[in-house]
Amino acid sequence: MLTIADIIDTINEWIGRLLAPLIALIAGVVLYDVVLRYTTGRPSDWAFDVSKMLFGAHFMLLAAYALRHRVHVEVDVLKQLLSRKRQAVVELLGYLIFFVPFIYLLLNYGWAFAARSFSRLETTPGMVSIPVYPVKMVIVVAAVLILLQAVAIVLRAIVALREDAQ
Repeated sequence: MLTIADIIDTINEWIGRLLAPLIALIAGVVLYDVVLRYTTGRPSDWAFDVSKMLFGAHFMLLAAYALRHRVHVEVDVLKQLLSRKRQAVVELLGYLIFFVPFIYLLLNYGWAFAARSFSRLETTPGMVSIPVYPVKMVIVVAAVLILLQAVAIVLRAIVALREDAQ
């Protein structure tokens, strides 16, 4: 079980390290738009939309990386006072009660949202028609990566429970 969890961790670690520098590209697009606005008095037709889409993709795709490193919002005040076995039980219950419904909704509605956009080959309105459907498909990809990382966390909690039982 730990091998599966380690493989999932490696996948999300690799994706996180690969996509983290995307923030520099986003900053470059915003900087380009700001410079253009101040030098010509008019922003570009595409930079705002591209920066929004890139930032959304960046945020969503790095969520699993954040979960892997436990840098997401979590209330650990009471959990830290518990034994290792009880921490694992709380973690399992938390994922069952909160995570499962969340990820179900994210996958279900995210897929419908992305599929509708893809079927229409949706683009941004205006003069520059930037494709939107790839960015909407990121919702599904991110949900799958988050789900995988949650599986790794649950597997580790199960191993912790088994170790304490012996």
